[in-house]
Amino acid sequence: MSNTDNKGLQITIMGRIFRVACQEDEQQGLLDAVDYLNRRMEEIRDQGKVVGIERIAIMAALNITHEFLGAKVDGNLDMSSLTRKITRMETLIDQAIGEQTTLF
Repeated sequence: MSNTDNKGLQITIMGRIFRVACQEDEQQGLLDAVDYLNRRMEEIRDQGKVVGIERIAIMAALNITHEFLGAKVDGNLDMSSLTRKITRMETLIDQAIGEQTTLF
C-alpha cells in the first residue's frame, strides 16, 4: 500500500493516496500506524453509525487516543516512540481532513 522514493512515502488511507515526508528509519513505524488507522477507520465505517470520511477519521482518532491514555505505563513502554507515532497519525488525519471537499 505504499511506495518510497526521494520525495517521501506514498500511503493509502481509506482508498485515498497521500504523500508524506518520512525519514527512512521511521518508514516501517509509519506504515504500521497507517495499517492500524486504516483498520480502525474501516471498523467504524462498517458499523454504519458514522458517515463521512472526516467524521470517521475523528472517531478513529478519539478511539485511538482513548486507548493510548488508558494504557498502563510500565518500564517497557517507550513513550518517545508512542509520541512520534501519535504525531504521525495526527499529521495523516490533518492531511486527510484538509484534502476533503464539501460533503454536504
